[in-house]
Amino acid sequence: MDRDRNEQGRAQQARPRDALGRPLPYGEVGVGPISEEPLPPAETLAYARRLLDEGRPFAAHEALEVRWKSCPEEERELWQGLAQLCVGLTHHERGNAVGAARLIERAARRLETYERGDGPTYGLDLGALVACARDRV
Repeated sequence: MDRDRNEQGRAQQARPRDALGRPLPYGEVGVGPISEEPLPPAETLAYARRLLDEGRPFAAHEALEVRWKSCPEEERELWQGLAQLCVGLTHHERGNAVGAARLIERAARRLETYERGDGPTYGLDLGALVACARDRV
């Protein structure tokens, strides 16, 4: 079957997904998709946190990725690192310990590099976030 496409011809997954982002068979009920509309930083962080609290690290990653793709260039490492933390947590929840550890460490490098700069962290303690993710995997 060809990939689902939107009106602009871009790939769009219409297949339902479970809370960890895994595709389900067509016709099954999955979790709802998230909005691909960029949100301001504080709203993005609150939304991602809500999704994590709901056990949806894959969706949190998608929310952070939307911000990463629309943020100022100087903030890309922050948002990409946060998104990668969520992907690491997704791998952990899916039982992929090796993938989880790799993504968490990749995210840690990005966030540690970003933290050494003078970019905004929007009230986040990046070191504590990395430590928390490392403790979970």
